[in-house]
Amino acid sequence: MCGFVCLWNVGDEALAKRMIDKIAHRGPDSVEVSRLKGAPVVMAHCRLSIIAPEDGTQPIYNTGDMLVANGEIYNHADLRAILGDSAFETESDSETILHLFRSGESRWITRLDGMFAFVLATPTRVIAARDPLGIKPLYVAHIGDGRAFASELKAFDGVAVDRIEAIPPGSLFDSRDGWRHWYRTPHGAAEAEPDLDIDHTARELRLVMEEAVAKWMVADVEVGSFLSGGLDSSIIAAMAQSVRRAQGRGPLKTFSVGTEGSPDLLAARVVAKHIGSDHREYVFTADDLAKALPHVIYHLESADVDLVRSAIPTLFAARLAVKEVKAVLTGEGADELFAGYAYHHDYVDDPRALADELTRSLGTMHNINLQRVDRVTMSESLEARTPFLDRDLIDFAQSIPASLKLCRTDPEAVESTGATTEKWILRKACADLLPVDLVWRKKAQFDEGSGTVGTLDVALQTLTGQAGPVDRETEAALYERILRERFENPERILDQAGTWDSADRVTVSG
Repeated sequence: MCGFVCLWNVGDEALAKRMIDKIAHRGPDSVEVSRLKGAPVVMAHCRLSIIAPEDGTQPIYNTGDMLVANGEIYNHADLRAILGDSAFETESDSETILHLFRSGESRWITRLDGMFAFVLATPTRVIAARDPLGIKPLYVAHIGDGRAFASELKAFDGVAVDRIEAIPPGSLFDSRDGWRHWYRTPHGAAEAEPDLDIDHTARELRLVMEEAVAKWMVADVEVGSFLSGGLDSSIIAAMAQSVRRAQGRGPLKTFSVGTEGSPDLLAARVVAKHIGSDHREYVFTADDLAKALPHVIYHLESADVDLVRSAIPTLFAARLAVKEVKAVLTGEGADELFAGYAYHHDYVDDPRALADELTRSLGTMHNINLQRVDRVTMSESLEARTPFLDRDLIDFAQSIPASLKLCRTDPEAVESTGATTEKWILRKACADLLPVDLVWRKKAQFDEGSGTVGTLDVALQTLTGQAGPVDRETEAALYERILRERFENPERILDQAGTWDSADRVTVSG
């Protein structure tokens, strides 16, 4: 996990160094700035060593081409075998990008399996691309006839640019051939066919998930797991613990945060004991929240109220985890794949509309929940991995009818969270992994289950000087003021921000 800057037809090493220094928290292990010989290209990279810690320094320079990348290529060993190990000069997973490009295949990028953003330059050409759902960020700024690429918006702060835009998820920019949308989220299925074997579907889902978790644990450093006590993170932690057992390794390290006595802390303790993880927790207070807000808002690159609220416990979890590990698994993506949000219940009698909504929301995760996870964990130099967003798992989950994800159930039945049950097929597939009352525990948002919402009310009163509850409008104004104070060009940041509307649906601006 890293951060990078690439200047093409603009700027010099001094500008690249100035920009990379603003995002150096993404990679504290090393910082490098290089110019591509014979080309108008300067690249800068800050590295968090996860794979090939000894020789994985970037930019990677090979036979006249140069690459900077952020993320992980999980099938790099298979690609290396196919491409020929003798062509490689390092053990880095990122180097596979360079050799795939050189293979000459027209759709070479589709063979990359993982989360990634990269810029690749030849003496006459520059290519920039992003993973299917935009797990890893990538922005491009237009500066005259040139372009500047960076992993975070703050890299451009104080730099004279014409405009900034995000490279869309699943997209590739080629200075020679233009734009390509190389990945499209498969459209979700709606109603189950009469002869569909539900038990078989659940079993197959379980196998696909287990493969995804094992794949996303590949690393040359220890990988832990966030554990909120909710369904999604608990499933991931339980599967990860099984992977470690199968490998003959010690217990998985899990991390949970919340206020004293909060539901998440209590549930996480039960899960940790059940799966046998090596568990850590942190109890935060209103004073902790007040002190953390400026840091959260600056690194989050957003002043959206709901995004900030959910980012606060993520920050505390990241600070707790980074003391023990360099990478963690998280449960992001399960709600979008399996209908886990409260507003999804409105679609219980319209599976087609629900399937459409899930497909749409998957495409907008990049500057809402995925932005939160990436920016906040990387602010603490921690890599977050999201196995629910494995491409094979997305494909299979989208083939499962929406009528099996959210369905009407008997409130008195064991396999139920109420009159309508969200993520039903996911719960069924993983029912044996966790205690029954946790498998069928009704979902709470991270900021609610962790106790953030109530404690934040106290912190906001302190920050605003109000004696009573702080209304949402005042809270939003406070967050925007904090953001504006931290950036020279705050409008650039605000223009790119995604927001949640009042129905808890994702909308995207910019």
